[in-house]
Amino acid sequence: MTFNGSVPGPLMVVHQDDYVELTLVNPASNTLTHNIDFHASTGALGGGALTIIQPGEEVKLRFKATRPGVFVYHCAPGGAMVPWHVVSGMNGALMVLPRDGLKDRDGRPLKYDKVFYIGEQDFYVPRDKDGNFKRYAKPMDGYNDMQEVMKGLVPSHIVFNGKVGALTGKNALTAKVGETVLLVHSQANRDTRPHLIGGHGDHVWATGKFNNPPEQDLETWLIPGGAAGASLYTFLQPGLYTYLNHNLIEA
Repeated sequence: MTFNGSVPGPLMVVHQDDYVELTLVNPASNTLTHNIDFHASTGALGGGALTIIQPGEEVKLRFKATRPGVFVYHCAPGGAMVPWHVVSGMNGALMVLPRDGLKDRDGRPLKYDKVFYIGEQDFYVPRDKDGNFKRYAKPMDGYNDMQEVMKGLVPSHIVFNGKVGALTGKNALTAKVGETVLLVHSQANRDTRPHLIGGHGDHVWATGKFNNPPEQDLETWLIPGGAAGASLYTFLQPGLYTYLNHNLIEA
């Protein structure tokens, strides 16, 4: 289950006080109810109460993005379906940029050359009696099995951007020496502790809210589950840098 066919869902970027208008489509080929909850919006359960749609339906949502920062969005159709849809991949991030740009803790302007979007996803895939991961013809076929795995709170997989290798090898993110990169890191379910091996967080909004002054020169920072964080780093030397969750037993 995904938004727009990817895990994480697309990074949406707007400016503070923009109106965000989104059309949510639940294809007729689907079998489940879906909606969308924007942590950046106010009222109506983040839009979730206004966007519940059945297969073959679509709905349009419009809200004003009043608070600057990076925010999670996810499917939240109610009850036990909420965590199931989230850990199945139905989550992403929305970035609301301040009208006057990002600032350091002393109020001075900050600039960046590019944005890297990282969605950390925990999956809970059931195994059969032989220890092999199960496959199901339809999502609901695996619902009960997956709920049992989820109760243990131990993921079967933890990945960046949906799969092993999504950001390594030929898919590695690249920057030039002297470039400043804004890293947006979303984790809709579990706490995570980003660390850049060979670098630092020059300016870090661990909880992702740009009205708060950024911390500086961090080695590792904590992004709480259900939130997105942001950090700036200027690459000073050539070479390989590794970005990971520094809970090393999960890295």
